Amino acid sequence: MSEERQKVSEGDAHGVHERQYRFALARFEQWALPRLAGALPRWVLPDDLTVLGLLAATGIGICYMLTNQNPAWLWAVNALLVVQWFGDSLDGTLARVRGIERPRYGFYLDHITDAYSTFAIGLGLGLSPYMLLSIALANVIAYLVMSINVYLETHIFGEFSFGYGLLGPTEVRVVLIGLNTAALLWGTLPFGVRGVPATMYDVVGAITFLAMFGLLLVRVAGNLKTLGRLELPGTRRP
Repeated sequence: MSEERQKVSEGDAHGVHERQYRFALARFEQWALPRLAGALPRWVLPDDLTVLGLLAATGIGICYMLTNQNPAWLWAVNALLVVQWFGDSLDGTLARVRGIERPRYGFYLDHITDAYSTFAIGLGLGLSPYMLLSIALANVIAYLVMSINVYLETHIFGEFSFGYGLLGPTEVRVVLIGLNTAALLWGTLPFGVRGVPATMYDVVGAITFLAMFGLLLVRVAGNLKTLGRLELPGTRRP
């Protein structure tokens, strides 16, 4: 799918910034989310959806840990991933559709809850029998560092652009649902690396971590190059 950009007002403590989405499913979400938001009853508020997303993320982490007792909990994980997408993606859309945005409040709440949700899901997956804790936490840390970089860019360049390629939060949920379903139907395809047990989750997790790390380095290098042109190095006064 071609690169998509969605531009909306995104406020932070210093003003309003342009927000851009470049993810593979951005076009679908641009079509679906406003329609879903418009169909919600008036008593549903954006903060209600935020709480729903947080509860779903917590439930995902718990259900991943419960797979140590029964792999059937992966079905619950899949269902909660859909619920978490619904709550996490619709809260801001609902506010915009109804014209009740609170830019700075929304900016802060959205990203602090994203950080918690990433940690809860990553920790639960790492404490499940499917992914090594080290790989799960490495992905959590990489995601959070990438987020910090985005917030710095927002402050410096006045543009909120979370896209690092075509893979975003929705795409990650789709990948997890696919892995969970494959694990339920065909198993985890276990193997060993120098005596350390691993699964297909670990392979995907390792590839994802390396991809995030590489994309972050490219983005940081590009930012420094741009800033270097904007702010030429000075010479020391004699």
